[in-house]
Amino acid sequence: MNIQIVCVGKLKEKYLVQGIAEYSKRLAPYVKLTVHEVPDEKAPENMSDAEMRQVQEKEGDKILSHIKPDTHVVALAIGGQLWSSEDLAAHMDKLSTYGTSTIAYVIGGSNGLSEAVLSRAQSKLSFGRMTLPHQLMRLVLVEQIYRAVKINRGEPYHK
Repeated sequence: MNIQIVCVGKLKEKYLVQGIAEYSKRLAPYVKLTVHEVPDEKAPENMSDAEMRQVQEKEGDKILSHIKPDTHVVALAIGGQLWSSEDLAAHMDKLSTYGTSTIAYVIGGSNGLSEAVLSRAQSKLSFGRMTLPHQLMRLVLVEQIYRAVKINRGEPYHK
């Protein structure tokens, strides 16, 4: 299975980079994981709604350029469905069983995702109603993907 993480912004914090590298290494025997970072759009601190939509659209176009037509897209969104780790594992297992070889998880920037990206997504996933920095969300997502793989393999990491 191929798993893509398509996200806005460059990860700079060393501890997050190291954490993602560790889980990526652990995932390597099971899945091919790729991370595509798209540049965030420069935006003023206090934007109008129209300016925010414009930023989202520009970032969304960059995100969508990394996603092939046959890829199953899961958008991370506060308003998405709340899944347990077991639900995520079941979702990944179902997709791989029925011939989906690539899943793209999409993490927007600080202004969220464009309507085009949300419309392209077959699933919208929320990790809770709390707002988390999108950089930290990458680490949480990679850990949960690793946990899902271990659940599906019946291996003990999940405890």
